Amino acid sequence: MEVTVSSCQFEIKKVSSFDNFKMQVLATFEQIPLTSEYVLLPELFTIGLLTSLPEYDSYIEKDFQNLTNFTQKYIELFQQLAQDRKQVIIAGTTLEMTNEGVYNTAYIFDSHGNVNSHRKTHIFPAEANWNTIEGNHLEVFSIGPIKFGIAICYEIEIPEIAQIYQQKGADIIFCPSYTFSKYGYWRVRHCAQARAIENQVYVVHCPTVGQEAGIIQDGYGTTSILSPCDEPWTTNGVLAESNQEGTAVITTTLDLQALYENRLTGAATTVKDRNRRSSLYNIATKL
Repeated sequence: MEVTVSSCQFEIKKVSSFDNFKMQVLATFEQIPLTSEYVLLPELFTIGLLTSLPEYDSYIEKDFQNLTNFTQKYIELFQQLAQDRKQVIIAGTTLEMTNEGVYNTAYIFDSHGNVNSHRKTHIFPAEANWNTIEGNHLEVFSIGPIKFGIAICYEIEIPEIAQIYQQKGADIIFCPSYTFSKYGYWRVRHCAQARAIENQVYVVHCPTVGQEAGIIQDGYGTTSILSPCDEPWTTNGVLAESNQEGTAVITTTLDLQALYENRLTGAATTVKDRNRRSSLYNIATKL
């Protein structure tokens, strides 16, 4: 079985209204082939919406939660877009207000109008100033022809998350990210490649990029689609990668059968070997 995936590196821009942001989104989707079954957008790619609020110039970091003013319009936009385009859209993340507090939430939209979500379980230390709280669920989604998990930025740096997803049957991990330095970008990118190798899964990494005045942090990186470093894929495990700044789209087709065969007969059968020696790890953790 094969699936086609697109990943959309998205540039932060000042906008005058939600409609202005919507135009930016629709222009990006014009670059995405309708043959793509899954589309990924980055973490907090909605952050530019803050610039449309009249008090933006006086905002401090805790005012990031004003992004929740746009959550319902965001949901309506992508719910309709997924139905119109007949695609599964992992629409990056935005902030979600609940009775418990504010979550950094990834929303998933399918062609039937259904909406699912994953709340970021590990808040990056610099993110604590936004007053966001951590989710408590690690779910694998069966939406469309595959099973997948979502690791939001810092979550890909926590190896246990990807391992849990793989053990629950995920073949792809979608990693929307927003990193405030080149160091942060490379941490996420290197860990995304490591998780692909360790768990013999595909990882799609998609960053928010660009600079904007005010409290919005600069975003760094380029989007990439990664595989284990083994045959039949590329030697470096990079199947597709953007080579430009600003908004960019990459698309590739992923062979799921190749993944299953690699887990059984690849040069490095890490999944099988980790399962085989699990008793060793249990003993070691008790020392």
